[in-house]
Amino acid sequence: MKKAKLLGTLLCAACLVTGSIAPSVPVMADGMNVVTLGADLTQDQKNTMLKYFKVSADSVQIINVTNQDEREHLSAYVPIEQIGTRTVSCAYVKPTTSGGIKVRTANLNWVTCNMIATSLSTSGVKNCEVVAACPFQVSGTGALTGIQMAYESASGEQLDSTKKQIATEEMVVTGNLAEDIGQNSATAVINQAKTQIIADGIQDADQIYNIVVNIADQNGVALSDDQLQTIVSLLQEIAQQDYDYSDMEETLERVNDNVTGQGDTTSDDDPDSIVNNVDESVLGDDVIADSTEDPSLAEKTGDDGFAQDTNTDVSTDGTTDNSADTSTDNSTDSSTDNGTDVNGDSVNSSDIPDGDEILNISEVNTDFLTDDTKALFEKAKTFGKGEYEGDTEALQEAMGSDAVCTVTLDSDQGEKLYNAVLTKYLEILGNGTGSYVPTGNEEYLTTELNMLQEDLKVIFGIDLTDDQKAEAGDKADILGDNVSSDDKNTLYKDTMKFFEQLYGETSMEETTENTDAAVPDNTDTSYDTEGTDTSMDNTDDTTMDESDMTPAEGDDMVYDETINE
Repeated sequence: MKKAKLLGTLLCAACLVTGSIAPSVPVMADGMNVVTLGADLTQDQKNTMLKYFKVSADSVQIINVTNQDEREHLSAYVPIEQIGTRTVSCAYVKPTTSGGIKVRTANLNWVTCNMIATSLSTSGVKNCEVVAACPFQVSGTGALTGIQMAYESASGEQLDSTKKQIATEEMVVTGNLAEDIGQNSATAVINQAKTQIIADGIQDADQIYNIVVNIADQNGVALSDDQLQTIVSLLQEIAQQDYDYSDMEETLERVNDNVTGQGDTTSDDDPDSIVNNVDESVLGDDVIADSTEDPSLAEKTGDDGFAQDTNTDVSTDGTTDNSADTSTDNSTDSSTDNGTDVNGDSVNSSDIPDGDEILNISEVNTDFLTDDTKALFEKAKTFGKGEYEGDTEALQEAMGSDAVCTVTLDSDQGEKLYNAVLTKYLEILGNGTGSYVPTGNEEYLTTELNMLQEDLKVIFGIDLTDDQKAEAGDKADILGDNVSSDDKNTLYKDTMKFFEQLYGETSMEETTENTDAAVPDNTDTSYDTEGTDTSMDNTDDTTMDESDMTPAEGDDMVYDETINE
């Protein structure tokens, strides 16, 4: 899996972005606490997050955040095709009147509490407590924006739009820099330079440049010319704003102490602080966490790899890019390729296929899937056992009691095809649809179906160009000459009919044919799609890249939004 630039993963903590207030929850008066919940979490997962925050649904203002909310807010910063299709991260925000900005995170393995705190101060927030978390590990790179919105709802204070934009840019710049020099070093350079510029009222570009160079040198960090120019440009924007250093001093000093190893490792025991009053046990044994109030928390929970880096040279091997195994550190590896989910949030798992090999599906761990996507995958496995391996009972379970196998494969061919198709589907479920670029000739409304159609044609060797064959190599036409073209075409059609049924739609071409009451001359030997009904919950209105579609037994096809032609 590849390490992705933070800009490409800005979208990842999607629930924390601009959200729509749940209709059943009225807007509260100033000073009320706010919880944001990712709309694509299951109800059990949402309940778990409320338990983690130690709140009840009727004691806080709740904002449910959808993928469309995320797109509307992030499209100015991130290409649409890179925005995932699910929102899963959550936040709890409490306005305060003193103490600066205090932040705790759980299961965010890329953004740190200190990065959130210093960037949030750039937004214009003076005092508040924040807990940003997810039921499972995600990158959390978009956390700042949603916390800003939650703060506005909680406090009744509208933050300056320019400052919010600069704060988001600061998070991007810090994160990109962290890829090369480590999170603590990157945060230290940006935070210290920002502190000096605001405290001394410096606006001259040359002075700002010299400050950055000196601070980088003091921290033992070597910056490239491009990095220097990017940081200076950001700080020039900050210098143009009307910040009062006294409003930010406590937060900026605390962040500096934390990232330079001078922070107090004794946590504040304030019983009213939401930062120190969470139920970590409900997230399981492997939760990672960090806190501005307890710098030792990251080490205690095993989240001390990337976050604790102190690098002296951008070209240093190993520790510089901090791309160690994501199961043990706070690395950026897989932050986009490993499940940018379908959520916009990046799910870390080495089990997500990367397209380089066909997996043995019987040995694959699918714990990285959500309950809904895991259910889809299990149905696909049942179909594969029936269609490719000749299990009639499994086929009828997947396609209905009238379904029969019309093509017989030997055991080796069946197993090979089963693993190839299921590997490709697992790759789509795990990595999401963000990489898909619409061609304008799509046959389906569902992006997953359009992606599957492309990939299955390669697997079955249907209408391939020479370039496609060369690019796919031994993954193209995997059945080869041992199976006739007619049989491969039938298997391909049967497979697409299953996935059409799974997502509750037919191709646009087939819909047109049915509308015209056209009867084909050649009879399709594959079975029909009657048997089970599904529903599609969300369809994007601009790029045909929709939110996760969760089949619901017994429901008819429903579209929540209209596709703009």
